[in-house]
Formats: sequence, C-alpha cells, structure tokens
Amino acid sequence: MNDLDDTSATTEQARLTAWVHGHVHGVGFRWWTRARALELGLVGSATNLPARRVEVVAEGPRDACERLLAALRSGGTPGEVEHVAEQWSEPKGDRTGFVER
Repeated sequence: MNDLDDTSATTEQARLTAWVHGHVHGVGFRWWTRARALELGLVGSATNLPARRVEVVAEGPRDACERLLAALRSGGTPGEVEHVAEQWSEPKGDRTGFVER
C-alpha cells in the first residue's frame, strides 16, 4: 500500500474511546449516541460514569468513528456537552451491536 491509496482511509478499522463531559445523564444521551453509532455501522457501548460523564466506545471504519466523534461535539446532542476527550487505539473486535450501560 502507498500514500496514494485512499481506500485505506475508509476501510481502516479503529477503536474510539470518547469521554463526554457535561449535562449528559438522564436526557437520552446514551440512546441518541447508540442510534448515531448504529446508523454509522459501528459496534460498542455508551456508559454512564460518575461526575456527569458518559464513556463512548466505538469500533468500525475509522471514518465512521470520526463522524460519530463529530456528532458528539456537534451541539446537536441531547443535554449539554461541555467537553469531549478522545483516545484512538487498535480495535479489539470484542463487541457486537451497540449497547447502553
């Protein structure tokens, strides 16, 4: 593969872990995230954490993960997102579907 092969950008698999901070509990945020992830063909989870945070783990094509991250930061989410921290890693392949926890 060379630098001119742009198909790798759309087919590269990735794992996104995003920590969403703000008023994101009790407002349908996890359900909304699950719906967006499924639309993008991603697998993973959205989990409530203490201190007004939700952890989103998504695996699938890198471009789809990037689109989910953009949606999380879009201002169009339920509740009020103050900050989104992200971490990228190799996919583990241990997920099926997208669940709310």
